[in-house]
Amino acid sequence: MGIDLQKDNPSIQGDPTNSTTKTGNVGVVTARIDDVVNWARTNSMWPMLFGLACCAIEMMGAQAANYDMSRFGMELMRASPRQSDLMIVAGRVSRKMAPVLRRLYDQMPDPKWVISMGDCASCGGVFNNYAIVQGVDEVVPVDVYVAGCPPRPEALIHGIMTLHEKVKQERFKLVG
Repeated sequence: MGIDLQKDNPSIQGDPTNSTTKTGNVGVVTARIDDVVNWARTNSMWPMLFGLACCAIEMMGAQAANYDMSRFGMELMRASPRQSDLMIVAGRVSRKMAPVLRRLYDQMPDPKWVISMGDCASCGGVFNNYAIVQGVDEVVPVDVYVAGCPPRPEALIHGIMTLHEKVKQERFKLVG
């Protein structure tokens, strides 16, 4: 013999103010389209791994279980530029590698962002010679710089959170 709560308790029969009634009426949710799209972009960034030196080990460490970048929607590092919208340049960029870096950046879909990780990627580091690019911003536009030699995984996560704040401030421009 089962118990019928609606029959036994008349206070929950059809009362729209009662939370136990499932009427399907959740009200009206308002938001700006900029905020919704930017929220989706920040929570679904897929980074492309571009590890060139010792900073790449720290970048891999940030993806591991101790730091877990998947809580930011970055489940795994992509090896294809066509599947990623965030390039993390980790390490020194040689003059031979610069055209490859630019080609991969051009193959990424819009919108795209770049994080320069480490002193070598940001300003050439200790390698002040003809073979090393003195800052990856000579090749691609950089959105966030992460300092350190090599920077800790916490610093990279801070850089990603800084990039998220930058993306949340973006506004759409009407064309026409």
